[in-house]
Amino acid sequence: MTEENVILVNEKDEQIGLMPKLEAHEKALLHRAFSVFVLNEKNEIMLQQRAHHKYHSPLLWTNTCCSHQREGENNIQAGTRRLQEEMGFTTELKELFSFIYKAPFDNGLTEHELDHVMIGYYNNEPSINTDEVESWKWMSIDAVKSDMEQHPDIYTVWFKIIFDEFYHFLEEHKL
Repeated sequence: MTEENVILVNEKDEQIGLMPKLEAHEKALLHRAFSVFVLNEKNEIMLQQRAHHKYHSPLLWTNTCCSHQREGENNIQAGTRRLQEEMGFTTELKELFSFIYKAPFDNGLTEHELDHVMIGYYNNEPSINTDEVESWKWMSIDAVKSDMEQHPDIYTVWFKIIFDEFYHFLEEHKL
């Protein structure tokens, strides 16, 4: 299996090239990404626990799914594809906002992403792909915020950053 490329972008989200994913993370180059938050009718977020064999952040909790767009794929198409691949379902997604963040890992890799944050709604259980996901759970937004403050080490570096942006977006907008 060949390594996937990420789309290198400038701060205006204009494509400036392609690069293998690992290389982009080694060089900390800005690239396009997306994060999906799926909520249920109780306004709980579906969290996933990353699979134990992932090369970074194994067994840490994070948002419903996140990944990188493929060349020629729009944000919604990418989010829909990855939600199906990781969590085994699809739902209508809506893009909320985008922002740039940089988060180094302990292993020398760095996430430097222009992240497109999307939301969707779903009330059933997922059918997780165990190559990607160890476990999943529903948690209220406030419970996630509180648990993240009490147990920051059980969450992915990027989720802590993205959740903070998502939380403030929800405070300012009625969905």
